[in-house]
Amino acid sequence: MSTNTLPAALAEIVEDFQAVEERERLQLLLEFSQSLPELPERYHDHPEMLEQVVECQSPLFISIETEQAPEGTPPSAGPVVRLFFSAPAEAPTTRGFASVLHEGLDGLTAAEILAVPDDMPEELGLTRLVSPLRMRGMAAMLGRIKRKVRGECPLGA
Repeated sequence: MSTNTLPAALAEIVEDFQAVEERERLQLLLEFSQSLPELPERYHDHPEMLEQVVECQSPLFISIETEQAPEGTPPSAGPVVRLFFSAPAEAPTTRGFASVLHEGLDGLTAAEILAVPDDMPEELGLTRLVSPLRMRGMAAMLGRIKRKVRGECPLGA
């Protein structure tokens, strides 16, 4: 996969991971874990609004919301997607993966998110540094986002 097939923000993140030596990538992931935004207040008393990604080793919950795309956006692009994640501070790898996806995908159109290759998590160069279960967890996060976008954002409508 080439980073030029990724949305700009996600491509930049992948390039950042690929630019550092392998042993420094975990530190970069930990830095991402510290920048995962807190859930908006409206989610605090409504856990039913979040969906658990059970494939993750640590508890991770996700929700998406949609907004009307800016004027001039082709209808086939679909709405703008907003992503919300909840992961415990004691799970920095999971939080880091969620933060990478948040920073790279939040605010994109449905079509842009659906075009992200399923193997994108492997491009971070972490497969030899974290367990296969954790890598499957990040792939599951991306898969869940795409599944929810497909279900909630009919394109071209």
